[in-house]
Amino acid sequence: MSPLEKIQMQNLLDPAILFFLLGGLAGAIKSNLEIPPAISRFLSLYLLMALGLKGGFALSHSGLTANVGISLAAAMVLAICIPLMGYWFLRRFVAGFDAAAVAATYGSVSAVTFVTAVQYLENQKIDYGGHMAAAMALMESPAIILAVVLANTLRQKQTPPLVSLGAGVAGLSGPPNQQSVSIGKILHESFTDGAQLLLLGAMVVGMMTGDTGKAAMEPFSGDLFKGMLSFFLLDMGLMAARNLPQVKGKSPALISYAVIGPIIHASLALGLAFVLNLPAGDGALLMVLAASASYIAVPAVLRFALPEANPSLYFGLSLGITFPLNILFGIPAYVSIAQSVLL
Repeated sequence: MSPLEKIQMQNLLDPAILFFLLGGLAGAIKSNLEIPPAISRFLSLYLLMALGLKGGFALSHSGLTANVGISLAAAMVLAICIPLMGYWFLRRFVAGFDAAAVAATYGSVSAVTFVTAVQYLENQKIDYGGHMAAAMALMESPAIILAVVLANTLRQKQTPPLVSLGAGVAGLSGPPNQQSVSIGKILHESFTDGAQLLLLGAMVVGMMTGDTGKAAMEPFSGDLFKGMLSFFLLDMGLMAARNLPQVKGKSPALISYAVIGPIIHASLALGLAFVLNLPAGDGALLMVLAASASYIAVPAVLRFALPEANPSLYFGLSLGITFPLNILFGIPAYVSIAQSVLL
């Protein structure tokens, strides 16, 4: 057995990952096991708050160094390049609105994938920068904004031409054009989103309180974290299994993108981390962020911003295929590769 295979086996035997598999099994056999939405929302907010505190406590020691700025800049570059590349590729196989929606989903990030990766690094005793939680927050919005810009452009192209009819005008043909969505409104929703505010606010609290705050919050942000993550991954396993049928009958190119696209995105992140001389832990998390796909925040916005797109397409691919692959195999592979390539 190769070292990577041993690492992956150890990951599969982690309690949190086993609960994810349990949820997947329960969903596959159509069990009535269900996590109430309110509890699922609470678990999500807890994980973000605990992650923010951990990042803040770490930043209280390291400070805002040049390495922090470089890592955040790298995250922004990936957040812009990945959705543009995705749209360029997907436009060949699906309609423009669907291509923009899928590209935005894969250009954004999954908080749960990131939290799971952080837990994995801590289990392996690999150091990472607390500022990477801020990188995750920064990478969520650019893909949404780009999707809205692309959608507005497509709508303008679809506007039917006008011809003169005596004193008035009328369209030659075609249905009424969907009104363009305001980028300002999307920006406001992105930057005032409760989950983002909680994450960044918890980081500030951690930075301000330092070791004193860490000792006071250890039972909350430390001792409870593993159990809460396991509970949340149980819910994610249920959701993944129940959304997998949505990808049935989809284009082979889309299925390939859901599998291979994240690997390409992670490779871009690795190359960027190598050029910028990022530490292995930070580079691994950058790879995980680039390889992840949003299945909560972005789909919720896209339902409003891109109603022309098919939700089962972008939601089914990200949650039914990419999320399980990253959780089960991607995270240990990306960490192992980052350790081999980066210092």
